[in-house]
Amino acid sequence: MTGIVYKSTGSWYQVKSDEGVFYQCRIKGKFRIKGIKSTNPIAVGDKVIFDLEKKGDEETGVIKKILDRDNFIVRKSVNLSKQTHIIAANLDLVFLLITIDNPPTFTTFIDRFLVSTRAYRIDTVLVFNKIDSYEIEQRAEVLYLKDIYEAIGYTCIEVSATQNKNVDKIKEMMVGKSSMFVGHSGVGKSTLVNAVEPTLDLKTKEISDQHKQGQHTTTFAEMFDLSFDARIIDTPGIKGFGIVDIDKYELGDYFPEFFEMKQHCKFNNCLHLKEPKCAVKEGLETEEISWSRYKSYLQILEGEEGSEHYRTDIWNEDDNE
Repeated sequence: MTGIVYKSTGSWYQVKSDEGVFYQCRIKGKFRIKGIKSTNPIAVGDKVIFDLEKKGDEETGVIKKILDRDNFIVRKSVNLSKQTHIIAANLDLVFLLITIDNPPTFTTFIDRFLVSTRAYRIDTVLVFNKIDSYEIEQRAEVLYLKDIYEAIGYTCIEVSATQNKNVDKIKEMMVGKSSMFVGHSGVGKSTLVNAVEPTLDLKTKEISDQHKQGQHTTTFAEMFDLSFDARIIDTPGIKGFGIVDIDKYELGDYFPEFFEMKQHCKFNNCLHLKEPKCAVKEGLETEEISWSRYKSYLQILEGEEGSEHYRTDIWNEDDNE
């Protein structure tokens, strides 16, 4: 039988068969996928082949094979730095939820995530949530960030999940697709999912006033079928995002504005650092390229090892802070 993984708890997988029936499945042996050293061989969204086993009145499945993935979202493993953890596979669209405050989302985090989704060919929409709660300064920050990201081709939407503002726009984009909501704990992922599909009634928690951080309520990534011909993957809150396996000479290609300008650089292998006649550096001076984007590029290029500043810049699940 073939089906799609809807939930993974580490040892058991909830799989929906092509006939629309859900089965609890497990794996036998070790899976190796195209050389990926992953802490989890199977992810939500994976298409799998499985056999059924019957013990007494209970019927469970054994996953035999993972079919080729169209794409996937991957992070560095927290404890095993040389391994990765696959969050979800076969995505059509990702919504990155951003809040200016309560909790804050910084441009370095946004840019790291966008580099990864671009590298894995996943369309990403920036969702500025909680706009109903913003004062003038925070509203100006939203407009500033929208200017940066819309100029380089990203769709940006201002949303209030609690006030139902622009939720219909999100729904329209989701029709016929498998989408994922992602962002820091507390940015309102589960609240937005509930606004999109109220019958799901996902759990939410208040923001911690002391740390301006969310308390995560989603423990595992899980996919849900929606009533308007769409699927959504809800994910645990994340603190940071580590870039996996991108060559330093290719990194600039995942910044679309750098890629557009690099043909005018003097050297074909320009890293946009101290090279003469670098079009990207010239673009900084003319304000065609954002300094915040260039700063993110430098941080990724320099790497995360050996620097106190970068140590938190890996994706890891929050600990109910």
